[in-house]
Amino acid sequence: MMRILLVCMGNICRSPTAEGVLRQFIRQHGLGDKVEVDSAGTHGYHVGEAPDSRTQRAAAARGYDLSQLRARKVARQDLDYFDLILAMDKSNLDNLMRMADPEQRKRIRLFMDYARNFDDKEVPDPYYGLGHGFDLVLDMVEDASLGLIDEIKQQYGRH
Repeated sequence: MMRILLVCMGNICRSPTAEGVLRQFIRQHGLGDKVEVDSAGTHGYHVGEAPDSRTQRAAAARGYDLSQLRARKVARQDLDYFDLILAMDKSNLDNLMRMADPEQRKRIRLFMDYARNFDDKEVPDPYYGLGHGFDLVLDMVEDASLGLIDEIKQQYGRH
């Protein structure tokens, strides 16, 4: 089984959105028994909280239910447990790299490395912006998730 961790700062906007979208795509592509997905934040500001209400509304409008997700902080053991750790932006990538040893760093990347239709390397944080930012996050996350699904399918096709 492949284990993927999606990471942003507080784990209430971008990474839970990515978790919800990726989980749904994994089910739709018949990979549910092959891939485990979780999300976390590099900071513990919102531990135990549900995703931001604006995040949940935007996701629900596209058929994603994030209501059962709860924020948590990245733990040291996550760096060993997960096969792929994907940061939403360079700041959180840097935070993860500082936590990781050289072997663990090989599994840490930017989530948008998998995007097919966006050139952006970072998913912008919509928390302090206006409502349309949450839709942009969904557009970017859906794109990168599909690219990641394609890569996972190729990996499992080789085994």
